Amino acid sequence: MPGNGDPVIRTDSVTVRYGPVVAVNEVSLEIGRGELFGFLGPNGSGKTSLIKALCGLVKIAGGRATILGMDVARNTREIKRYIGYMSQRFGLYEDLTVSENIDFYAGVYNLEPGARRERRDFVIGLTGIAPYLERRAGALSGGWKQRLALACAIIHAPEVVFLDEPTAGIDPVARRALWDLLFQLSGQGVTFFVTTHYMDEAERCGRVGYIYLSRLVAMGTPEELKRMPEASPPGTMRVEIDCANASSTLTIVRELPYVREATIFGRAIHALVDARASEQALAAELARRGCANAEVRPVEPSLEDVFVTLTYRIMQDGARP
Repeated sequence: MPGNGDPVIRTDSVTVRYGPVVAVNEVSLEIGRGELFGFLGPNGSGKTSLIKALCGLVKIAGGRATILGMDVARNTREIKRYIGYMSQRFGLYEDLTVSENIDFYAGVYNLEPGARRERRDFVIGLTGIAPYLERRAGALSGGWKQRLALACAIIHAPEVVFLDEPTAGIDPVARRALWDLLFQLSGQGVTFFVTTHYMDEAERCGRVGYIYLSRLVAMGTPEELKRMPEASPPGTMRVEIDCANASSTLTIVRELPYVREATIFGRAIHALVDARASEQALAAELARRGCANAEVRPVEPSLEDVFVTLTYRIMQDGARP
C-alpha cells in the first residue's frame, strides 16, 4: 500500500477505446488519500469510461493506472477488495428489501460474520436508513435509493469509492444529505472520485478536473480554476448585469460587438466583455436599447463560467483540446 504522501489514484496518459472511438485520450492525474475529487464534463466526454477503466470494467488501451500502488491492468481482482463503485443508474435489487440488499453485498465481499454485523450496523447508522430496512428497494424514494446504494458500495470498508453522478435526479435536501455523508467518510480517510453536473457540488470538492472530448483540459481547486487565464482572457473582464427581464435582455447583450459570451445566471446575466467596455458604457448602451435601470458590476467567474468558456474556446478552435 502507498504511504500517506503517495497518490491513491494515479493515471499516466490513460487511453480508453471502444473500437475506433477514443473515449478517454491520454488522461493523467493524481488523487491523494482522503481527497474528494470532482470530475466534470458534458455527457459523452469520457467520465464514466475513465471510472470503468479504473475499476477494471473496461480495458485500458494505452498508458497506465494504479490504485493504492497496484497496477489496474495486472491486479484487477485484488484492487476490487479496496474499492467501491456506485453507478449512474440504481443498480441494486429492487425486489429485495433494504436489509436483504445490504446482506447480499456483504456476502458478495465475503465478510466474516463478525465484520459483517459491524459493517452492517455502521452503514445503517451512517445513512440513517434503519426505518426502511424492511421496505423493498424499488419502493424507496430517489434520495433513499442513493443512500442504500452508498451503503452497499461501502459495506466492505473500501479505501477508494467511485461515484458516477450519485445525486442525479434527487431533490436538493437529499443531495445535501448525501454530500454530508461523503464529507464524513472523507474525513476518515476514504478517497472519493465523484462525477457530477452540478456546479454547487463541484464547489464542495477539494479539487476538480474537467474533461471535454475525451481529454482532461483543466484541473485544480475551484479557486485555482477561477483564476485561470483561460477563464478571463487578457483584455477582458466579467460583469454581472442585473436587469428587470434577464431573458429578453440576454439577446440584446449578445448582439453587442464587445461581448464575447453571455448567459443567464440566476436572475442576472454573466457576460465576458472586452475590457475597453466600461460598466458605465455597457449600462448606457443597454438603456439606449430599451433596458432601463440595468445595473452592471464586475464579478468573479464562477466554475460554470470557467467550464463554459473553456468549452467555447475549444469549439471555436475547431479542434480537439
